[in-house]
Amino acid sequence: MYISRAVGFAAGALRTQNVASIVSRPLGIQAAVKARTYATEATPAGQIRSVIGAVVDVQFEQDNLPAILNALEVKDHAGGRLVLEVAQHLGENTVRTIAMDGTEGLVRGQKVVDTGAPITIPVGKEVLGRIINVIGEPIDERGPINAKTHRGIHAEAPEFVDQSPTPEILETGIKVVDLLAPYARGGKIGLFGGAGVGKTVLIQELINNIAKAHGGYSIFCGVGERTREGNDLYHEMMETGVIKLEGDSKCALVFGQMNEPPGARARVALTGLTIAEYFRDEEGQDVLLFIDNIFRFTQAGSEVSALLGRIPSAVGYQPTLSTDMGGMQERITTTKNGSITSVQAVYVPADDLTDPAPATTFAHLDATTIQRFLSQPFAVAQVFTGYEGRLVKLQDTIRSFQEILDGKHDSLPETAFYMQGSISDVIKRSEELAKEMGGQ
Repeated sequence: MYISRAVGFAAGALRTQNVASIVSRPLGIQAAVKARTYATEATPAGQIRSVIGAVVDVQFEQDNLPAILNALEVKDHAGGRLVLEVAQHLGENTVRTIAMDGTEGLVRGQKVVDTGAPITIPVGKEVLGRIINVIGEPIDERGPINAKTHRGIHAEAPEFVDQSPTPEILETGIKVVDLLAPYARGGKIGLFGGAGVGKTVLIQELINNIAKAHGGYSIFCGVGERTREGNDLYHEMMETGVIKLEGDSKCALVFGQMNEPPGARARVALTGLTIAEYFRDEEGQDVLLFIDNIFRFTQAGSEVSALLGRIPSAVGYQPTLSTDMGGMQERITTTKNGSITSVQAVYVPADDLTDPAPATTFAHLDATTIQRFLSQPFAVAQVFTGYEGRLVKLQDTIRSFQEILDGKHDSLPETAFYMQGSISDVIKRSEELAKEMGGQ
């Protein structure tokens, strides 16, 4: 009778008439708590039902479905540790997941367990000088990372009240950047260009210069780029002293190369960002986050979206393009504890700046007001654009530019700056927009 009551208590079926008899026996409490602990620690397990490329469907028992974005692990996988991320609930106790590595060798009926948390990676000073993949495993053949702290790669962006932008210039040591297009500390900088124009070379030079002069920590995310470039970067960093095998390194590398499945390429930027967030929030550091290439992040998201059967939007991109980009970019910001300054290489497909991928990235980068103001309607293109051509005198251009930099027109909507002449035209356009909105 006593054993059945203890087990009933462990299962959560606590009846009033059983409380007194159980509590009155010290040994009974220990047995019940122990049984309760074992019941809590039971890990939900499922079985693979289908494998279609990087998409794996897993069926669980009733009421044991893992949450969306939870990480699952395939047991007894010949290729090593294989992590699946839950993307959809299909019904009939089945979830659709995206694999973070190759699915070769998987079979139906193979056991899968729910970790109960999102993909969790090591963070802290232990990852400096190391190369890790999307799930936080070291891939530099230098042994395990014995980190004291781990974090999930999915997190909310800092609240607006916690953000604290500081108008301070980040000195890069590159003349053309510091003189003509200075970078703001805690801002987002985009390096736009087609294939082979030198985006990665410029990022590598920035890492080298800033790691030496800045003295802070840098995180490099290789998102869908060439493995050879990552290998070259690693050895160059060791030669220049940015990475020291004996310790005291200033940079961590996170790689998800172009040969990786789309799930890994879509999440590796979040892995690097999570490491940067730790140094900002817990260590109070000013961190530099380099992402090469942010277009591959969008491209991988498009592949994942197609694999999940979502209806594509313009040019075949995922319908959640703006949401995916915003969810990551909003986490890159300056708070009261520290800052993250991000430099992102942006591949422009076919040199088309109106492509949805680079166009969506534009909105999250600094100096968008200047970018719009530098547009100008041409008289010869009026038949195509519908805008009357404007001739702007040099004095008006300099005056308008200076006023924008001084912040005199921060109250005007950015839309009013597009395809205008001098700042007077911008003010007039903003008044027209205000009347249109008021009329509605």
